[in-house]
Amino acid sequence: MPPSEVVIHPSAVVRPGARLDEGVFVGPGCVIGKDVTILKGTRLEAHVVVGGRTSIGADNRFSPFVVVGTEPQDVGTSEEDTELAIGDGNVFREFVTVHRGTVKGGGRTVLGNANYFMNYAHIGHDSRIGNECVFINNATLAGHVTIDDFVMLSGFSGVHQFCRIGRYAFLGGDTIVTQDVVPFSRVVGSRPARLYGLNVVGLRRCGLSAERRNALKALFKILFYSGLSTSQAVERIRSQFPPSEDRDLILDFIATSKRGILKKTADAWEDESD
Repeated sequence: MPPSEVVIHPSAVVRPGARLDEGVFVGPGCVIGKDVTILKGTRLEAHVVVGGRTSIGADNRFSPFVVVGTEPQDVGTSEEDTELAIGDGNVFREFVTVHRGTVKGGGRTVLGNANYFMNYAHIGHDSRIGNECVFINNATLAGHVTIDDFVMLSGFSGVHQFCRIGRYAFLGGDTIVTQDVVPFSRVVGSRPARLYGLNVVGLRRCGLSAERRNALKALFKILFYSGLSTSQAVERIRSQFPPSEDRDLILDFIATSKRGILKKTADAWEDESD
């Protein structure tokens, strides 16, 4: 098959009006709606459904039985003209579902680039996901959730509506989050979820230097382990740490939190290893 050729299996249904760029592959049993745009090199392996007003970037891979762009699971939603926007280089494994936005929630669900969604992951309406995130099997987002870059959600984890998960954060298996998770954090458990300090292993794997990790660990000690209130800890951090990308990212995240940040509980230990 020439790389510029569009291949559509005879059993697939592509509605008139859909736009398929060069090199797109549509496998057996797929259904593509009339308001769908798919850019070059994207592959829909088999029995993939793409509905609504959905734009899909280049070089994405959709495994069998993925469903994206269908109407939100919101009881107040009718036939609204809303959108799902997917970036480049994402992988959607079997049975992943992604819903488009709602008018009352801004009208758009947005996924960035190079994310990996494992089996049965679910992205609710009006959610926004950054780049290079990993969703392990059955990780689930309710509507209106924001996930920043380089986040890992372990199996069967869930995030409550309107929560934010900061950059480089890690959620352990079966974790239920109902407040915002500060960037670089490691959170595990439910009823309640518990903060277990810095995501040291994840930061090392992402290539953050030892110097940078040590600075973050010192900042976390003030924020979560000093006994200070959040506002007191923020003031101390401002006075003791010079401006930096990491410091400012954390402080801006706290300042803009609407649900409050998830903090350490009395029985949660901190991993000091690095």
